[in-house]
Amino acid sequence: MTVQRSVERIGAVTSKYFVVWILVVSPLALYSPESFTWIEPYITPLLGIIMLGMGLTLTPDDFRRILERPRDVFIGALGQWLLMPTIAYVLVAVLELPAEIGLGLILVGAAPGGTASNVMTYLGRGDVALSVSITSVTTIAAPLVMPAWIILLAGESITITFAAMATSIVQVVLLPVVAGLVSRHLLDAYAPAVAQLGLSIFPAISVIAIVAIVAAVVGLSVETILGASALVFFAVVVHNGLGLGAGYAVGHAANMAENRARACAFEVGLQNSGLAVALATTYFSPSAALIPALFSVWHNVSGPALATLFTRLDGDASIGDEEPTVASN
Repeated sequence: MTVQRSVERIGAVTSKYFVVWILVVSPLALYSPESFTWIEPYITPLLGIIMLGMGLTLTPDDFRRILERPRDVFIGALGQWLLMPTIAYVLVAVLELPAEIGLGLILVGAAPGGTASNVMTYLGRGDVALSVSITSVTTIAAPLVMPAWIILLAGESITITFAAMATSIVQVVLLPVVAGLVSRHLLDAYAPAVAQLGLSIFPAISVIAIVAIVAAVVGLSVETILGASALVFFAVVVHNGLGLGAGYAVGHAANMAENRARACAFEVGLQNSGLAVALATTYFSPSAALIPALFSVWHNVSGPALATLFTRLDGDASIGDEEPTVASN
C-alpha cells in the first residue's frame, strides 16, 4: 500500500468516527478535567490549523463561481448572516438563559459557515460549489460581520471592542485561510503530489484539533456543564434545527433549484462553532464556550441526519457509501 493510500485511509477512518471521538473525550474531560485543561492556551492556534486546512481545499475556481452565481451566493450568505444571530437572540430572551451561557449562543449565531456545511452539502446531494462559495464569502466577511452582531446583541454585557475582535478573527480565520489558499496554488503548480498528500491528511488533523478544543472546553467548564439544565441543550438543538429549516425555506422562497436549497440549509444551520469556542475562551469565559462546544457535537449529529433524509428522498438507501470526510466545525 502506498504512503498516499495509507494517509487517505487514516484520514477517512479518523473523520468517519469524528462524533465517536467527541463522545469519548467529553466524559473523560468531565471525569479528569486536569488532563485536558492544559490545552486551553492552544485553542486559538488549533483553530488556525483547522482554517488553514479549509484554505487548502479552496482553489481560484471556487471564487470564480461567486461571480458566476452572485444572486444565490448573496442570498445564502445573507440568510446565514441574518437568521442565525436573530434566532440566537430570540432564544436567549425567550428561554431566559444566563448571561454568559446566552453569550455563547450569540457567538455561535454570529459565526460564519464552517467546513461541516460543505461536507454535509456533498453528502446530502446539494450544490457543493454554491456551499463552498457561501462559506468563503461569510468567512472572509467574518472580521466585520461577527463583531458587529456580538456588540449589537450583547453590547451591554461585554467590554471587548469591535477592533479587538475583528483583529482576532483576521488572525485566527482570514490569514490561515489565505495562507492555505496560497499554499495550495503553489503546491499544485510545483509539487502536486505534496498537495494531494496534504489534502489527504488534513481531515485527520482537523478532527484531532476540534476534538482537543472540545475536550479543553469541557474540562474548563465542568461545574457549568454539571449545573446546566436541559434548557441549555434544548437551546442548542432548537437553534440548529431552526437554522437548517430556515435556510432550506429561504432557498426555496428564492426559487433556487432543490440542490441549491439544500446547500442553503446546511450553510445557514451549520456554523463555525470552533471559532465561537476560540473567541469565548479568549475574550470571555469557559462558560461562554459551553454552547459552542455543545453545538460542535450536535451539528455533527443533525447534519448527517438531514443529509441522510435528503438522500432517502432522492431514492438512495443511505450516505454510507460516500467517501467519509471531516465535518470539524
